[in-house]
Amino acid sequence: MSKIPKGLTDKDMFQNYVEEVTLEDTFIKAEKVAEQKRRERAGIEPPAQLGKAGFTPELTEELGKALLQLKMELFRGGIQKYSFKIKREGENIVLVPKYKKNQ
Repeated sequence: MSKIPKGLTDKDMFQNYVEEVTLEDTFIKAEKVAEQKRRERAGIEPPAQLGKAGFTPELTEELGKALLQLKMELFRGGIQKYSFKIKREGENIVLVPKYKKNQ
């Protein structure tokens, strides 16, 4: 039996220690990976109504980005209270912001 040296720091005591991977660790890691994948799938699916209308996750994201850009432009222009009016012009669907000019 060897003597344990005195005055070692925690880092020195665990210098050559390698933790063994247990079955429990493997299952925990697999559960975390599965949970992350589930969250990713749930986060990119469009709302049910948009999905029924044929919107893919990519289209939903593109629409969200365009609306955010419009919101930022309105905010820079001093417009904070607004709503949207939806119009159909032939094959195009147009989203027009409605707001009061004197806020």
